[in-house]
Amino acid sequence: MELKFILEALLFAAQKPLTTRELRDVFAGAVEHAEGDDLVRSLRKVKEAELETTLQHLATEHEQAARSYRLVCIAGAWQFVTQPEFAPWLKALVGHRARPPRLSQPALETLAIIAYRQPLTRAEMEQVRGVSVDGVIQTLLDRGLIEQVGRAEVVGRPSTYGTTALFLEYFGLRSLDDLPDAAELRRVPITKPPLTTVEPGLATAPPEQLALPDPPAPAAAVGEAEPVAEPPPEPPAKE
Repeated sequence: MELKFILEALLFAAQKPLTTRELRDVFAGAVEHAEGDDLVRSLRKVKEAELETTLQHLATEHEQAARSYRLVCIAGAWQFVTQPEFAPWLKALVGHRARPPRLSQPALETLAIIAYRQPLTRAEMEQVRGVSVDGVIQTLLDRGLIEQVGRAEVVGRPSTYGTTALFLEYFGLRSLDDLPDAAELRRVPITKPPLTTVEPGLATAPPEQLALPDPPAPAAAVGEAEPVAEPPPEPPAKE
């Protein structure tokens, strides 16, 4: 029995897409259900790389066979999907699932910036777009297409944003590497603010830039006469 047929059976029976890690766990757990089966035991420690290669070959075979369905990898998980041309009959069978409303043009533009330049802050997005993105960011967060992924190492530690697995599913991408080339978008410069603000005398400046002010000159004591400067000597009279 070939490995590809085992994978085909697993994906056919699965109720959800499966990653190579999940498939590997299935192979590890199959030993409990097939005592004494040498094949099951030999595949107990199958590598994810081998599973990935086999799945790629299996997907190619299904594509070349021109069946009504195909094997695809979306957001890092493998699944069987039907060909788009069969949609009318499938909708009549299982019903039509309403999709969320389409994204607006500003939302798509901001989402593209995040996808190609992530992680980045709101201020950095606005540098590229040239307009405020506050409302758009909230829309993308509500739709689950982006998420907070960390904080920038700049003043105020603003949140940074990146795309989610749902973003890959929404656009039918296996990973971010499958994004179309956008060299022009990647070349747009982004100026990052400095880590600290340096102002004389403030504790936000690095230690080497902090300097104590010069002490004021001592005031004269009460009743003490201030020294009077002696006038310069007069030149000798000419005879």
